[in-house]
Amino acid sequence: QVQLAESGGGLVQAGGSLRLSCAASGRTSRGYAMGWFRQAPGKERESVARITWGWGNTYYASSVKGRFTISRDNAKNTVWLQMNSLKSEDTGVYYCASLARDWSPEGWGQGTQVTVSS
Repeated sequence: QVQLAESGGGLVQAGGSLRLSCAASGRTSRGYAMGWFRQAPGKERESVARITWGWGNTYYASSVKGRFTISRDNAKNTVWLQMNSLKSEDTGVYYCASLARDWSPEGWGQGTQVTVSS
């Protein structure tokens, strides 16, 4: 089973930036893709962005498109989420996940808190 470790969360003012990292380890096969999800208080977990390990194809939720960028380094088994122009509604716990071909999560990281103050 893959282990995922996120880092990079914190407190930032609206309009600021943060960069989240997710390092994958513990399994020789990385899986098909990696995704970032977030969960705000009282809300369901939602998909934010994802990227395939092979071609690097990306997907973004409409709420973050143009502000967030997902990238990966295959050699380091690491995925990043660059978050710019942050808004208060971006506040939540951000999780990375290993994704199967049908985009279903195969494993989760422990999560990292992102708080955007207005």
